[in-house]
Amino acid sequence: MNSNIAVRMAWRLAWQMVISALLSIVTSFMSVIIVERMTRNDYSSRSFLRGIADLFGQMPVIILACFVLFIVYMIALNWRRFSYYDKLSRSVAYISKGNFDHTVPVKQNNEVTLLAENMNLLVLELKRSLDEERKTEQTKNELITNVSHDLRTPLTSILGYLGLVEHDRYRDEVEMRHYVQIAYAKAERLNVLIHDLFEYTRLRHDVIPLNKKNFNLVEMMNQLLVHYRLTLESAKMKGNLITNVNELTIEGDPDKLVRVFENLLSNAISYGNAGEKVDIYLNKQNESAIIEIVNYGDAIPAADLPNLFDRFYRVDKSRSENNGGTGLGLAIAKGLVEKHNGTISVTSDGDSTNFRIRLPLS
Repeated sequence: MNSNIAVRMAWRLAWQMVISALLSIVTSFMSVIIVERMTRNDYSSRSFLRGIADLFGQMPVIILACFVLFIVYMIALNWRRFSYYDKLSRSVAYISKGNFDHTVPVKQNNEVTLLAENMNLLVLELKRSLDEERKTEQTKNELITNVSHDLRTPLTSILGYLGLVEHDRYRDEVEMRHYVQIAYAKAERLNVLIHDLFEYTRLRHDVIPLNKKNFNLVEMMNQLLVHYRLTLESAKMKGNLITNVNELTIEGDPDKLVRVFENLLSNAISYGNAGEKVDIYLNKQNESAIIEIVNYGDAIPAADLPNLFDRFYRVDKSRSENNGGTGLGLAIAKGLVEKHNGTISVTSDGDSTNFRIRLPLS
């Protein structure tokens, strides 16, 4: 139906004209026969009809009747389409007033049907674009609000404690050093937030280069657990690497992927320390490496799971800097995994929370 619309319309018009002409001729002659039979014994009516025929001529009368009937049949054959045009016009006028949930009725099976379908696609695309624009505007406003909040909180503390030092509002050098230490910790957090925000922005604009090379994922995970041994011990947790292979070679940027695994392991330590362990599973599935980082702390609510990788999203809505990160870590992790043509997902129930990463093998 998408091709040669003009040809289809021309053919439709042609056969409608032919059918209308044939029907008008047949109807005219049938009418003459019927009138002749009905007035066979009615001499006054026959005389009246003969007078009209003699006045205008018999053939012109028949031709005029055929023409009138031709017009009537053409209108009758196209009446459904004319009515459909009227419905389309009313629907488009209604949609143009902002009622984008309304759809154009799709009926019949001709070129007008194609027009109606295309109108619905246009309205659907327009509605989707408007929804995306609203969502983008909302996301931008939330981004500004969240960044302002997360920058202001440590900055306020830094200015507050340094102000105490500046105005000599401390009892002794020990208290002064305590204030400076707090200000330094807040400045470090501020630096982490700015770094994460900068990296996320670069990631969104796809300007982070990947220095890809082949490396053994099993060896990387072993080194990661060694690096986090003291952190795990401080949290009274134990890290376990569970795998049935000695080597899983993938092609990627080790530094970027380490950032991903460090983020997930840090999250597992922060939110899963009640479970007293973190399990890292490494397996090969078809042509992919499957990495699962599992902690056994409190479950993540089902309503939060779909949004967990959104920027600045936190399960804890209080946004306390003492019990959460910058809110960008998982968004950055998702972006880095996808730049390696991989996927990342999360599941959580009453027993465990499982972050699952799939990366293609080299």
